[in-house]
Order: sequence, then C-alpha cells, then structure tokens
Amino acid sequence: MPQPPSIQDYSKSLSEEIRTRLSNLQLLLMDVDGVLTDGRVIMADDGVESKQFSTRDGFGLFWIRKTGVKTGVISGRSSPATEQRCKNLRLDEIHLGQTKKLPVFESIVRKMSLNPMHIAFIGDDLIDLPVMKRCGISACPMDAHEEVLRHVDIILPAPGGHGAARYFVDLYLHAAGHWDSSIKDILNDNY
Repeated sequence: MPQPPSIQDYSKSLSEEIRTRLSNLQLLLMDVDGVLTDGRVIMADDGVESKQFSTRDGFGLFWIRKTGVKTGVISGRSSPATEQRCKNLRLDEIHLGQTKKLPVFESIVRKMSLNPMHIAFIGDDLIDLPVMKRCGISACPMDAHEEVLRHVDIILPAPGGHGAARYFVDLYLHAAGHWDSSIKDILNDNY
C-alpha cells in the first residue's frame, strides 16, 4: 500500500475554510463498515461474523477525545463484533442497524444541543450522503463509492479500515493547534 502524504503537507493543502471548520469540531461521527473496517465481513460456518479494525484508528479516537471532541458511530449494520469494538473504544454515541442515518444524526444534534456545523461525519457509501450534506465537515476514505468521493469536503488518503479515521483525527489535531502538545504529551508518557 503506498504511503499517504504527510499530515503536515495534506493539512496545508486543505482550504482555510475547511481548516477553520476542523478547528471548531465538537463531535466526530463515523460509519463503521468501510470506514473503521475495510468493509468486508468474515462469516464462519456457524454464522458468527468477524471484522478487522485498525488499532491506529482506535488510538486516534482515544486521542481526539482527550481534546474534548466527542465520538460516535451511525452504522447501517449491527453485529456483536462492531458493538464490542464500539464499547472498547468508549464512543459517546453508538447507533447500529440504522440504514436511515439522517434522523439519527438529527436526534444526536438535539440531544447534545450542537450546531451541525461543529460535527464531522466520515462515511463511504451512498446511505451516508444525507448526513454528509447536513454536517459541517464530511470526509471519506480514498476507496469510498465514487459518488461519495464527489460530495465530500475531505478525501482521506487511506482506505477504510487502514487508518482513514486516524488520518482525519491527525488533520483535526493540526487544524485545532493540538498537534505539538499531543506529540509532547506522548513523548513524555503523559496520557
């Protein structure tokens, strides 16, 4: 897999408007299959399914929460593997089995009293588009559906399940001015 551009270079390539919206982020929502996973489902003979998740994405979600940004998922599918991973990540919002995502998004906006412009959504397929049109920042992995690629603010230079969410978090850390202090905290084992 080719190396994506450095966070610094990619961050500089974003418009000033996108960097400003990133710096005001209060909630990061994501799809699961195709964003936190590569979209494949492994089904055993007994019907039990398993998925692969990136630990880099997991650490990124841990780190973005340290800056005060809430995290969550709105996924069209539900599975025990996804539910367990979401609980392990301590996500603030977990909505599985929701093929109509916009009503869930609107419910979260009301419950958390947030301006939709302060919410980002990372998705990869057509059912994510209604939320992507409503939120303040939309992003997708580089291997998202071609129609999604046409409608997002940020195309992340990593495929789903291979660090796309982490790449978004790192872009946020740069835009919000948290990058240097985050690296310092990590180097000092202060997290």
